[in-house]
Amino acid sequence: MRLLQGQNVVVVGGSRGVGRSIAEAALSKGATVLAVARSAQTLAEFGRETSSVKAFAVDATVDTAPDQVFAALEPDVLVICAGALAPSAPLHEQNWEAFSANWETDVKASFLFCKAALRRPLKPGARIVLISSGAALTGGPPNSGGYAGAKRMQMFLAGHSQKESDRLGLDLRFMALAPMRIMPGTGVGDAGIESISAYMGIRPMEFIAGIPDMQTPADVGRAVVALATQKPQGCSFAVSGSGLAPAG
Repeated sequence: MRLLQGQNVVVVGGSRGVGRSIAEAALSKGATVLAVARSAQTLAEFGRETSSVKAFAVDATVDTAPDQVFAALEPDVLVICAGALAPSAPLHEQNWEAFSANWETDVKASFLFCKAALRRPLKPGARIVLISSGAALTGGPPNSGGYAGAKRMQMFLAGHSQKESDRLGLDLRFMALAPMRIMPGTGVGDAGIESISAYMGIRPMEFIAGIPDMQTPADVGRAVVALATQKPQGCSFAVSGSGLAPAG
């Protein structure tokens, strides 16, 4: 079924990894998809391999980015998947710049786009999905700086934005989705596996072997389609190898 036929889907951070899988899932369901990323090169590579995807290059943490993106394609579904690599050093060896990297990227991009969705506002019925992380629920490893807190803040942002939409009568739907397990084969996942394995003093393959119920980027893409086309209750959700579920 082409569940997103006639729908515009914008994926910020959509040129590779999980973001690309989300874009591909939306395309497979009939959506018009705009992949947004900082790198024009990775967007061009995606476009060469998937000619039906539209591309827009912009830094999602620039204040004017949401207006630029919405001018390129007004979304029925907006997915914020942009993010920085988590720090990879013990807490006492980090400086503030390293510790706050995910606040300055993941949280800032989410804040800017949620704010713009409310102020514009996006069309009634639009859905906004912030891609968080299972670290928001588990706390993450101690060498990952402010990563877990940043990903938890994305959940708070979805909840706060929903309350504002309800208060203003905008009929927008804000949600956060947390992939529960780290994912090999993605930039963030591979960097995290390498970092955590080194911190624990084990080989990466040993670490991967110990991860239960692991979801894939394709699972995340399917979960986003479900959130975009169904009527789930709540603002925070998790996806694992077992599927989509509410998150605490």
